[in-house]
Amino acid sequence: MADLIQWPDTARVGQTIAKERLYAETSAGAALKKRFIDEVQRVRWAYKLGEESLRLAAGETVTEVQVFVVDLKGSSLDKSVLAAIDGSIPSHIVFELRRGNGLWTEQAMTATYNRSGRKAKGNDYYRTGWVGTDQPRLPLPAALDMDGLYSRLLSRLLPHPIRPGEQLPDALERMGRIGGLTREIAALEKRLRVEPQLNRKFHVRRQLEARTAVLKELTDPAPTSKG
Repeated sequence: MADLIQWPDTARVGQTIAKERLYAETSAGAALKKRFIDEVQRVRWAYKLGEESLRLAAGETVTEVQVFVVDLKGSSLDKSVLAAIDGSIPSHIVFELRRGNGLWTEQAMTATYNRSGRKAKGNDYYRTGWVGTDQPRLPLPAALDMDGLYSRLLSRLLPHPIRPGEQLPDALERMGRIGGLTREIAALEKRLRVEPQLNRKFHVRRQLEARTAVLKELTDPAPTSKG
């Protein structure tokens, strides 16, 4: 889904966070600090979603969700920058990225599933597509508590929809398997194109067919139960 969320005014913070402060709190090395300088124009703490601002009870693992807006200098941002910010803030974060050239501005929403005691990695991030700032936003998803809200927000970022009754951790594990299989299939397709021997080509094709079948099952939004 490419639609972004209309964050409630009751949760607005609107506070700029100095990049120098982020350098210090993340203990950034030279390479990471350079990415902050070269790729990030500004970081803003835009909204604070929680019991006080939403009248939504704290969950077992999520008490608050912060919304950070990151204005980019260019067209892309290395995910290690997001992981560094996530690691420096003791709260769950949803990021909005914004880029433009003065004539147009685009935005996207991204986040990683923040497990307790687990540091984020760059490849853990999921993101919506880029949309123009003139595109309408969707209302904040309904939820019973902050755990539910966080799960609903993260679910919107996944490349494949969550299945009926599927929990977010299970969906994320499935996304990881889909990503791994997709890379395996691409490698097998490349191998199949260059393999000169027919018997080996047949073997590679069988592997490719088997993995493609598994990928089809994993990406099915409502698989038929077996048994």
